[in-house]
Amino acid sequence: MLLILSLAALLIVLLSLLPETRFTHWVVRGLDFPRLQIAVAALMLLILQCTLLDLGHPGSWAGISAVAVALGWQLKWVLPYTPLWKKEVKKTTVEDPDRQISIITANVLTPNHDSEKLIALVRKFRPDVLVTLESDQWWQDRLDVLEDEMPHTLKCPLDNLYGMHLYSRLPFTEGTIEYLVKDDIPSMHCCMALRSGEKIRMHFLHPEPPSPTESEHSAPRDAELAIVARSVAESDQPLIITGDLNDVAWSPTTRLFRHISGLLDPRVGRGFFNTFHADFPFLRWPLDHIFHSAHFTLSDIQRLPHIGSDHFSLYTRLNFTPLKGRAQEGEEPDAEDRERADEAAEAENASKQDVPAPNE
Repeated sequence: MLLILSLAALLIVLLSLLPETRFTHWVVRGLDFPRLQIAVAALMLLILQCTLLDLGHPGSWAGISAVAVALGWQLKWVLPYTPLWKKEVKKTTVEDPDRQISIITANVLTPNHDSEKLIALVRKFRPDVLVTLESDQWWQDRLDVLEDEMPHTLKCPLDNLYGMHLYSRLPFTEGTIEYLVKDDIPSMHCCMALRSGEKIRMHFLHPEPPSPTESEHSAPRDAELAIVARSVAESDQPLIITGDLNDVAWSPTTRLFRHISGLLDPRVGRGFFNTFHADFPFLRWPLDHIFHSAHFTLSDIQRLPHIGSDHFSLYTRLNFTPLKGRAQEGEEPDAEDRERADEAAEAENASKQDVPAPNE
């Protein structure tokens, strides 16, 4: 029993230590995802250790201490995404429809052909903006029925799991489709006007994930997030970035993105809003994101019902309240953050100058 528990403790420690390295291989970066699951496993192991081990033996306390430290380390990353933490984005107190923007971010899963479920959600929630990921020509043909309601569009149908579509009730200018890091991985960028006339710089992203079936390393994803973060950090415009970032909210990569960009995460202090995997309740994490500048406060954020995809969709409604937003503070980068962002961009020969800056 001592041997089994010792090996289990060693495994928990290794699973906690490996993500703290800068290795970009998918095996290592994949350990950024299940921090909550690892924390639960560590807690269960800690209970077994305290119950079954001889607490008078020094070796028992060494194992217990190692697992306790690993548990605390995992909780350090995930606790900000629980109600136990201070909210990073203030709740909107006065709703102003003319200064609001609502967004549905939906990874539809290309082989999923249950388009009516997503269309029904759009008609129920009536978002100002719908952005779809993994949408091909088949999905475009079905979603085009929304154009009577959402006439402003940007379309990039692809059959490589990286197609992207934008449908909007709000008009936008300078809409472009860019391939920031890889020639077959698009992103969308535009300047969108609220009903009040205020302009918002918008970026819609879906970088390639580190995985055995796609990119062996996380370098392309890390580079795309780094150059977008560096680009928006230099802007005083109202900003919103959303999409499937193929990274969890608490990973070092997304944390670096938040530090460099200075953008706010409305999930901090509110919940995980896990959007993937829709079919496996015990293997879920937040892959679909929305970040915004301090010009906005939060009216609503919720995970939407199943649409047949492996992702749930994310609905967010923000209010443009720049005066109230002044009290909101995002993350601040340090010298190490800037060094890591530089390294990520240089590894893929990417530059912040490649990122459009609509209405700058």
